[in-house]
Amino acid sequence: MSISSKLIEHEKKLIIALDDRFDFSCHDEFRDTYRSLDLGQLEIIVDFARTEYIDSAALGMLLVLRERAGGDSAKIILKSCQPSVRQIMDITRLNKLFKLSD
Repeated sequence: MSISSKLIEHEKKLIIALDDRFDFSCHDEFRDTYRSLDLGQLEIIVDFARTEYIDSAALGMLLVLRERAGGDSAKIILKSCQPSVRQIMDITRLNKLFKLSD
C-alpha cells in the first residue's frame, strides 16, 4: 500500500495520489499526508487514477479530510475516479460534497 503526496507551495495545492485500494488499512498513511498542514489555505486534489476499490472507511476518511479543510468551504477535487469509484460516489451522494473531475 502506498499513498504519495506532493505539496506545491507556490500554487497552494496538495496532491494526494492513492494506490489501487483505498480502505481502512490506508488510514494512518492517508492522514499523514495532511496532518501537519493548514488545509484551509490549500486546494486539495485526491488522485484516484489507480484506485479500483474503496470501502466505507475510505469514504469516512474523505469526510474527515473535508471537515479538516473547512467543511463547506473546503477546496477538494476527486480526480480521475474509475467507474467503480465514481459509482460509489454517486450512490453515497458524496459527489454533492466533493468536486469530481476527469
